[in-house]
Amino acid sequence: MSRRRNLGEAVAAIAAMPLAELRIEWERRYGAAPRHRSAELLRRVLAWRVQADVEGGLDATTRKLLVREDLPLRITPAAGMRLAREWAGRTHEVVVIESGVVYEGKTWGSLSEVARHITGMRWNGPRFFGLRHANAR
Repeated sequence: MSRRRNLGEAVAAIAAMPLAELRIEWERRYGAAPRHRSAELLRRVLAWRVQADVEGGLDATTRKLLVREDLPLRITPAAGMRLAREWAGRTHEVVVIESGVVYEGKTWGSLSEVARHITGMRWNGPRFFGLRHANAR
């Protein structure tokens, strides 16, 4: 029981840490910290790693599915998802809504329309934003 209590305390401490402390904690536990700029993302990844160290990580079936190259990877964007892509030295972020996507305060009909606007070329929007196998792994 003490192991679980310690785990709970560690995760609670991580939840309260600012970005600089999260990086220090990561380095103390695992070496060089990821270069995430988002404290929330680093907080979630660090909390997962700490829990996986104690409780075990992904089960064997899930690990096998993740390494299979022959499975097509397609993620269907759902309302509320935020997608980002770096292009020409700038990060472009969209938010998926029920009627399309919002980019720079404007509602667009599809990811492809936004990708075309950003690049000036015809792109498959889901591929451009990393939702297809070719550039999602």
